[in-house]
Parts: sequence; C-alpha cells; structure tokens
Amino acid sequence: MSAVPDLFSYRKHWAHKLGPAPELPISRAEMDLLGWDSCDVIIVTGDAYVDHPSFGMAVIGRLLEAHGFRVGILDQPDWTSAEDFRRLGRPNLFFGITAGNMDSMVNRYTADRRLRSDDAYTPNAEAGRRPDRSVTVYAQRAREAYKGVPVVIGGIEASLRRIGHFDYWSEKVRRSALMDSKADLLIFGNAERAVVEVAHRLARGDPIREIRDLRGTAFLRRDLPEGWTLMDSSQIDAPGPLTRYNDPYEPDPACDDRPETSTLHGPPRRSDRATTVVRLPSYEQVRADPVLYAHASRVFHLETNPGNARALVQAHGDRDVWLNPPPIPLTSEELDQIYELPFTRKPHSRYEGARLPAWEMIRHSISIMRGCFGGCTFCSITEHEGRIIQNRSEASILREIGDVRDRAPGFTGTISDLGGPTANMWRLACKDRRIEAACRKLSCVYPDICRNLNTDHGPLIRLYRKARAVPGIKRILIASGLRYDLAVRSPAYIRELVTYHVGGYLKIAPEHTEAGPLSKMMKPGIGAYDRFKALFDKYSKEAGKEQYLIPYFISAHPGTSDADMVNLALWLKRNGFRLDQVQAFLPTPLAIASAMYHTGLNPLKKVRRQSERVAVVRGQRQRRLQKALLRYHDPENWPLLRKALKDMGRADLIGNGKRHLVPSFQPAGTGGVPEGRRKPVKASSRRTPTAASRKPRKRR
Repeated sequence: MSAVPDLFSYRKHWAHKLGPAPELPISRAEMDLLGWDSCDVIIVTGDAYVDHPSFGMAVIGRLLEAHGFRVGILDQPDWTSAEDFRRLGRPNLFFGITAGNMDSMVNRYTADRRLRSDDAYTPNAEAGRRPDRSVTVYAQRAREAYKGVPVVIGGIEASLRRIGHFDYWSEKVRRSALMDSKADLLIFGNAERAVVEVAHRLARGDPIREIRDLRGTAFLRRDLPEGWTLMDSSQIDAPGPLTRYNDPYEPDPACDDRPETSTLHGPPRRSDRATTVVRLPSYEQVRADPVLYAHASRVFHLETNPGNARALVQAHGDRDVWLNPPPIPLTSEELDQIYELPFTRKPHSRYEGARLPAWEMIRHSISIMRGCFGGCTFCSITEHEGRIIQNRSEASILREIGDVRDRAPGFTGTISDLGGPTANMWRLACKDRRIEAACRKLSCVYPDICRNLNTDHGPLIRLYRKARAVPGIKRILIASGLRYDLAVRSPAYIRELVTYHVGGYLKIAPEHTEAGPLSKMMKPGIGAYDRFKALFDKYSKEAGKEQYLIPYFISAHPGTSDADMVNLALWLKRNGFRLDQVQAFLPTPLAIASAMYHTGLNPLKKVRRQSERVAVVRGQRQRRLQKALLRYHDPENWPLLRKALKDMGRADLIGNGKRHLVPSFQPAGTGGVPEGRRKPVKASSRRTPTAASRKPRKRR
C-alpha cells in the first residue's frame, strides 16, 4: 500500500491554542461562551449529538478539533427551510454532511417499507426528526444557507450511495448521491484521513475543486487527467465468456507470494494501477439493464482492497462520478489517538433528562477494532469500513476501560461490550502483507477459512483477562456479533467467553440452515453452528452455568425458497427455538445481496446473460409468509401457514403431533386479519413530513 502521512503529523491550525471545548457547540450562545466568532467546520447530522466515540459526528468533530479547527454541530436541523442551517453562522472552511450513524431510510422504514414509530438516535426516541435521504436534503439546505461554502458529504448513507445504486424504497436505480446532493466532495469509508487532509488544504487556501487526489473520496469531473489510462470494466469481468475465473474462490495467482502478478487478462500490472481508472457501465446503462447492473456490482466489489484497488469512474449523463481507491487503513497508534480524544462520553447537555436509546445501549461499551473480512452479502460493513481489520492496542483499550469506570455516567461496574463489527476478529489478519495487498477474494472465511488467515485468538483471550483484572470492573460482557466459524478454531477462546463473558444468553447469527440461501449470503453451513453449540454447552456445563444461544435468522433473502423456509422452521421446532424477533431481508444500497434482489442474478459468479438466476422474494404476501414461518409457533400465523403448506403439497406438516409444524385447530380469538394486510407506504410516493406535521405513526 502507498505511504500516507501519520494522521496526527500535520501542523495544527491556529485555533488549537483555544484548547478543546467541553462539548462541541450546537448554538451561537455556546460559541460566544467559547470566545468563537465563527466555526471553521460545521458538521450537520441526522442524529442527536452524543460526544462518544461510537458516534461518527463526535469522532470527526473531536479529530478536527485536535488539529486546531473550531467545529460546530448542527444536530437534527429543521430541513424544511435553510434558516436552521444558519444557526452557527457561515463556516470558514466547509459543511460536513452526514445522515448519522444509520442510513436515514433504514432508520425511518422497516423492511416492509412501513414508517418506524421511533428513532433510537433522537431524544426520547421521537420519530420524524430527519428527512428521507437526509444527506441529499441537508446538503441542499446548506448550499441554500451559504452559497459558495464547500459541501462535503460522508457517513454510511453517502458511502453506500457513491455510484448508481438500487434503492429499495422507491424500487428504482438512483443516481450517485453526489449528483442529487450537488456536493463538492463525497468521502466514503473511514473518513479520518480524507477529512483531515481536506480541512488543512482548505485552510491554506486550496480550492476544493482542485482536491482530487485523496483516497476514499469521490467527485464529479468531465475529462480524463493527463497521464491516466482508461480501462473498460469488461476487461476485468466482461458479461460474456472472456474471463478466466468464473468463481472468485477458485485458486487465484493473486493470492500467493507474487504481489506483482495480475489477476486480469493481461496488462495493466499492479505497477500501473496507480494511474489506471476502470470505467463502469454508465448510470443510464445500469438503470436500464439488470445484467450490466450485476456486472458493475461485481467489478465494484473486486476493486475494494486498498492494496490493489484502482480508481473507478461511472458516467452520469455528460459528467463522470470518479471514485479514488479506498482509504489506507489506520494504524493501531492512529486509532488509539482517535479513541483517546477528550470525549465527554455522554449526550450534549441540551438533552438533559431526555432518553437516548442508542446511547443507553452503548455508553459502557468499548470499540476495539474496525472492519470485517466476513463479506456477508447482505451486510454493508465491508463496503463502508473495509475487509482489513484495524485494531486498537491492548494498552489503549485498558485505558478506556478505566476512563469508563471513572467518568461514564451511571457506571456500575459492568462493561457492556468489548467488540466492534465483530466480537472476535481483533488482531486477526492475513499471515503475509504481500498476499493481503494482492488478494481479490470477497471473503476470507467463505466458502472456508482461507489458509493464509491467522485465526489465533490468544491475544484476545489475554485482553479479556487483563480487562477483567482492571480495578473496579465487576464484569465484562461480549455483545458484538460472534463469528462462530472462527471461534471453533480456538476452543480455548470459547471456554474463556462462556466462563466469564456471557450474561446467560449469547446472540449468534447462523442466518439460515439451508445451503441455497447460505451460498447467496456467503455464510458457513449450519454444521459450524452445531460445532460451536456443542462447545458452548460443554464449557457452560463445566462452568456450572445455565446459558443459552439466541440464534438470528433472515427471511426473504435472495436465493431463499418457501421450501427452504419450511425446512428452517422444522429445524427451529426440533431444536426448541421460538423466536420473538425476526429479521426480514432489507436490500441496502451497494450490497451484493441487493444486486441479487434487483437483478435476479448472482454477482458472486461471472455475470452472463445466461447466468444462474437467483430466486427473489418480492411480493408482500410471500415476504409475510417467509417471516411467518420463522414464527411458526404464533397462532396468529397459523391460518396463513396452513394454506401455504397445502399449496406447497406439505399438508403432512399440519396436525397436532410432534412431527407437525402447525396444528390443525385454531385457538379462539386468534388468526384474524393477517399481519401486514394493509398496503405499505412507499417512500417514493409520500411527502416528507413538514416540521408542523411530524407525528410518529404506530408500527404495524
């Protein structure tokens, strides 16, 4: 990977002499108390401002402050006019726009496109405090408030919309967020390196239109820079019989010890990658042709390793959306310094007395890493944070535990989580950095764990033991998602986890039992779950504890048939599981599974017009049925399930014996109007509520 300056090596901006603010200001009155006449950067966010390292606006705000910039926060501004965007005055450098910790559409709508009745990132969980597609709306209002001020968009919503993408809520392929927001720059992925560089360049007078060389950024342009080579995406993976590797998991010469070997048909070699840009099919093409959409998705995901990714470009009309390669991962030293910035670890004082569910859930948790090399097709972590794990040091984590003990409001001695995107990928990485830099696999653990992956859980075990030994700490729980296929490689880790870090229940996500859906999810077979459960039960018994696994499953994922869901329901019944909460597949922008949902094709393999067709669950009736099968024990679902089983020729599963899935009788007072009978609200067909009409609706 190319060398980059240390994140904290820049000469600080002049305002560093003012020192850190007790909390970043959200009003002019607070700016006056700090002695500020203006802000250098104003961050606009769809979340309430929580000064905690688990909240993106706080991380970026405190990081820029550490570089000497005065940062203000516009928290959940009234987007119905530009007036509230003038609350802190005109920023000297730029507006930084984010929807918040969640995509605004995922935050506002359920998988059935129904308005949610609450918002965990808003005081008192009040719904309706952010608009649909918040990044676009906020950017437009900021531009209206102060013309000529650069607008930089980022966060997960912008990151997942950096090229033409399928939008589930409108059932359309939408343009890049750059086009709709009219922003000057889009920062995708982990934003720290790019946002610091942008701030320093703007501070020294560089026009934002000239900032075009930063990794992890996207922008609009009309021409090809001098000295660059343009490659069509069909040279990488043409929708036809040209590409050698039909399966991304076949042996690949890029995944060995020869980093200069190309995985393409011919040049350019890696030495040319720095000045090669790959042209994806245009927005107009992917909107019109599902095959080209699936092809673009495949090529996009093949160009996500910072060690070998090339720039990408996609035409939108007469302009190109240009994506530089992903950012270089942060070092442990850089990550440590970020997490040890002077966070108050609590919501802004303006919200005093209000309940903030998202903060309450994580306020006593510790993030120990970023990224995920699992590559699950329905998940957006990889697209946003990358596959290379970024680790904090053991010493920094232990210092933060002490900080939580001493300063966190309401702390009673229990750390609620030591984790991140996953619980047990801390310090796991490729055994050879040269192999890691050359690899183009989509996952390090599917269809099996890569032989080049270090799976030693020893450092994590030692971290757990040292964390438990911190004075004043009564208990350390692990709540992040566990990769049980990795954990079974280290029985000692499972013993440590089960003996000391499980609070009676451990959530785990096998997602399905059947090979068809699992192959489209890139998840391990149910056998890995069975092996983990056997060890979990064994070590729980040895510890004298009665503990249980709580499995999570997904319905309606691409590749899932009704018969698959029946088999899953039978498995649940055999194993005595009665799920209270179930998850229906929700296609998020850029995810591979979303490309499957939209196109009916499988981008995990070579995309052809005669490619494998993927079964897709679209209609509300079938989605409702698959969800009901996960809750086979609920009498309200029995009429629907009996009819479906008869239609499927599986009436043998209706009866009152142990081998039956649903009984033949119906309890009085149950089985009325089926859940979801009413039509869902389409996000594209409703008005965004105005400030005067924001009323939460009950979840149906």
